[in-house]
Amino acid sequence: MATSERRPLLLDFEKPLVELDARIAQIRELAEENEVDVSDQIQQLETRAMQLRQEIFSSLTPSQRLQVARHPRRPSTLDYIQAITDEWIELHGDRSTGIDDLALVGGIARLDGRPVVMFGHQKGRDTKDNVSRNFGMASPGGYRKAMRLMDHANRFGMPILTFIDTPGAHPGMEAERLGQGEAIAYNLREMFRLDVPIVCTVIGEGGSGGALGIGVGDRLLMFEHSVYTVASPEACAAILWKDAGKAPQAAEALKITATDLKGLGILDQILPEPIGGAHSDPLETAATLKTAFLDNLDQLSRLTPQQRRELRYQKFRNIGVFAEISA
Repeated sequence: MATSERRPLLLDFEKPLVELDARIAQIRELAEENEVDVSDQIQQLETRAMQLRQEIFSSLTPSQRLQVARHPRRPSTLDYIQAITDEWIELHGDRSTGIDDLALVGGIARLDGRPVVMFGHQKGRDTKDNVSRNFGMASPGGYRKAMRLMDHANRFGMPILTFIDTPGAHPGMEAERLGQGEAIAYNLREMFRLDVPIVCTVIGEGGSGGALGIGVGDRLLMFEHSVYTVASPEACAAILWKDAGKAPQAAEALKITATDLKGLGILDQILPEPIGGAHSDPLETAATLKTAFLDNLDQLSRLTPQQRRELRYQKFRNIGVFAEISA
């Protein structure tokens, strides 16, 4: 996982932190030039910077969490796989169209010595990479590749771990011609019949059917600054108010955050992120995810395939159930 010293990409709400960090750097530079000991003052300012960072990231709005989820340096599927696995072999192609969709990557791996199948959406790190990976928006071939990997896992008794991070499935005409809706629907149906444990994790942006196409599992995990939504706030605002500028209001109404989804019974576990988001300390974030995977796999492995299928079915049947109480 990359830990380069590149200049950080800062979000709008992080500007107070930038000003404070700049002040600390200026004081440190002046102290060195004049050979003055200001370590106490610098320590106080650094403590204040840490407190401010905690305050900011503990009270993010849904719209701000969406910005963090979309951060260009947020760890990706391949970052996590490379950081947490002992061995990793990427597999390619859907064995149907002959196309290898780079927006959805996967293969076989060893997680703490245990054979598993892993796959997920993959965004790019720069403009060229994003174009080649279609910004993480998978085509029908990507979802068919995922299904091929799941059948392989089921045949050989290997748990399935999925990484969700996409604005949505590719909406282009070619994707529709190749059966985008059918490919996603087929995955939804088939994932319910699999015998092996399935753990799905929203690592960034979980958008619409593109996320659901690899999102049917025994457990749904989600990082605290990730989002999971039926439609992007921008699309929702454009539909409801004919104004994409009202995306922040839409983000609030859509209940897209991990806390909202946990309260609605959709999410099973919220994974904490380092202060500043997953991109501020990718290795710590990966360690958190690995621990969660191992814990959940240990629990699910104690169940029979029939019990897992029944629990998986009931989990999704109960989504959207609510009680209406009249005053």
